[in-house]
Amino acid sequence: MFQWYPSHYRIGAAPVVTLAMVVIAILSRALLPGSALFTWPLMATLPLVLVLHMLLLFDEGSMTKMDAFFYALIHLPLAFVIWTFALVYANGGDLL
Repeated sequence: MFQWYPSHYRIGAAPVVTLAMVVIAILSRALLPGSALFTWPLMATLPLVLVLHMLLLFDEGSMTKMDAFFYALIHLPLAFVIWTFALVYANGGDLL
């Protein structure tokens, strides 16, 4: 799969997107609370994290399939919790 990136970039892409969730939520609350300008990128980050983990499962060069599975098994629930709290924080206390 996308072999033009080093393997540590492919492995670290999902946590970087999760960190971006937090940064977007903090900026959203500071600049425009409840604005759709920041809500839509937050809505797109969790599916992006899921896609990145699926790519790691099918990638042969970065890690074994079992390692990628356990990495996703640990990171996806944590990313879901961070995503939910980021949405609540960015919208000023309301979920949507």
